[in-house]
Amino acid sequence: MLALNDRIFVFLVEGVHEISTAESLQFDFNTIRAATDNFSDSKKLGQGGFGAVYMGQLSNGQEIAVKRLSQNSSQGEVEFKNEVMLLARLQHRNLVRLLGFCLEGVEQLLIYEFVPNASLDQFIFDPLKRANLNWDRRHNIIMGVARGMLYLHEESRLRIIHRDLKASNILLDSNMNPKISDFGMARLFELDQTRAETNRIVGTYGYMAPEYAMHGTFSIKSDVFSFGVLVLEIVSGQKNTLFGMDDDTEVLISYVWKNWREGSISNIIDPSMTSGSSTEIARCIHIGLLCVQENVVSRPTMTSVLLMLNSHSVTLQVPSRPAFYMHNNIESDMRSTEDYCMRVSEVEESRSKSNQFSKNETSMTEPFPR
Repeated sequence: MLALNDRIFVFLVEGVHEISTAESLQFDFNTIRAATDNFSDSKKLGQGGFGAVYMGQLSNGQEIAVKRLSQNSSQGEVEFKNEVMLLARLQHRNLVRLLGFCLEGVEQLLIYEFVPNASLDQFIFDPLKRANLNWDRRHNIIMGVARGMLYLHEESRLRIIHRDLKASNILLDSNMNPKISDFGMARLFELDQTRAETNRIVGTYGYMAPEYAMHGTFSIKSDVFSFGVLVLEIVSGQKNTLFGMDDDTEVLISYVWKNWREGSISNIIDPSMTSGSSTEIARCIHIGLLCVQENVVSRPTMTSVLLMLNSHSVTLQVPSRPAFYMHNNIESDMRSTEDYCMRVSEVEESRSKSNQFSKNETSMTEPFPR
C-alpha cells in the first residue's frame, strides 16, 4: 500500500493535464527550509486551519509564502490535493498564484506568490488600519473579488465553487489589489451542474448561505451569498456576527437591511471613510443585499453582480428580506437564526476534531467531477 505522500504524488501526476509533469510544480524540501530559515518564528506570517504560513525568499530573490501542514491539522490530504490541482490550472490576477508544492516524509507544503499586505480582515476590522482603506480602495477590492469569483464560476475552463469566501481569504498585494486564496474547501462542478449536496459542512460562521449551513446544499449562489456578506463588511467595517443582547441581538446583514429600509444609509457606512461617492456606496450596499437574499433563486449570478457594479445604468431590483433577518416580533426569524447558529456551532466543533474531520473528508469532497 502506498504511503500518504506517494498516494498524493500519484494523484497529482495523473491529474495535472495542463502541465507536462507534476514534478514541474514540486519544490525540494531543503530549498524551502533554507528560504524560510528553517521555518523560523521570525518568518511566520500567521496560523490557519491548514497550519502555519511562513514568508520565504528563494536563492534568486523571489519572495514566497509557504503553507506548512501541521501534524494535527483539521485539514488533510483532500484539501492539499484540491488546492494543488485547482490552482495549478487557474490563472487570474485576482486569484493568489500557486508556485508549487513540496512532499517530504510527513511534510506537506504549499508554495505561493508572496502577497505583502496580508489579508483584508487585518485591515477592514482593525480600528486603526481601516482608515487606510478609503472608498476608492474598498470599491477596487469589491470589484476585484467580483472579477475573481466570476472567473471561478463562469470564465475559467473549470467551474469552481469556493465555499469559504471571507475577508481573511482575500489577500492584498502591494497596490491593495485583492487576490482570492485558500481553495482547500473548493468544489469542482461539471459545466451543466447547478448544485450539489454534502453531509459535511465546511466554511465560516457568518458567511455560509442558509441552504448550505442547514441542509448541506451548495451552488454558485452560496458563493454569491458569501460575496454579499463580504461587500457589506467592506462598506460598514463590521463583521457579520451576532451583536447586542437579549431582544436587540442581530447580525450585520439584519442591521444593514433595517437601516436600508428606513433610508438611514449613513448608519451603515464605516465612519472612518470620510470621502467617496454616496451614490456608489449606496449602490454597493443595495447589491450586497441582493446577494444575501434568503431565496436562492432571487440572488444574482456573479455575471449580473459585475454588470451591476460596472454600470450605473442597470436598474437594481428591490431586494427581499435577507437570510437570518432578526427582529423582535417574528419568532420564526429568531428560530431560523438560532438553528443556523446551532448548525454552525456543530460545524466548528467538528472542524476542531481533526481525526474525525479527515475520515469524513475523503468521501465528501471531490476535487474532480465524477
